[in-house]
Amino acid sequence: MSTTQQTPEVLWAQRSSSTDAEKNYVYLTIGVPDVPPKSLKLDLTPEKLTFTGTSDSKKTTYHVELEFYAEIDPSASKTHHTAANIQMVLRKKEMKEEFWPRLLKTDKKAHFLRTDFDKWVDEDEQNEAPEDDYMDKFGGGGMGGMGGMGEDGGFGGIDFSKLAGGAGGAMPGMEGLGGEDEDEDDEDDEEMPDLADPEAEDDKTAGKGKNKIEEINDDESK
Repeated sequence: MSTTQQTPEVLWAQRSSSTDAEKNYVYLTIGVPDVPPKSLKLDLTPEKLTFTGTSDSKKTTYHVELEFYAEIDPSASKTHHTAANIQMVLRKKEMKEEFWPRLLKTDKKAHFLRTDFDKWVDEDEQNEAPEDDYMDKFGGGGMGGMGGMGEDGGFGGIDFSKLAGGAGGAMPGMEGLGGEDEDEDDEDDEEMPDLADPEAEDDKTAGKGKNKIEEINDDESK
């Protein structure tokens, strides 16, 4: 089966700190949908990242090489694989308060590279920015010197437990969908109370009126 080769979209944002290593990193998201663990390879060095992955459903092989503006620490970096992308947090090796002026070493514009505005904050506002629970999905493990494929066809440090799909599994966060509708259906099935018989109401009203007329006639006859 022939496949096309494509450079995936890469989104990035960053934080910086001269005193706290946990706040001195780069967010990186590589958009590679439907690439299973067995069909990808990720090489990370202090100076460069190389990714190659094949999607059979998309009939596409994704490939990208990123030479960083400055060095990162692979052993302290983390990654998370989903059905849509590869998400990474790369620890900057040098601790500085200033942001990197750009992600790549070259100052030439890369058509596939975009700012991740969902994660970006300005340099002078990063200390006031709220803590992001985005980091929780990476767990406590680092990449552990990723140099290629692991024995299980994946690569070290990746958390595949949140990979969408699976053997009949539901999408994360989608559990219980449909339950609310089912409850509404049950409520709709409940019997409505019987409506009052309009003829019976008329008879009751007519009876009351007749009694009043008889009472008036009795008074007049006295």
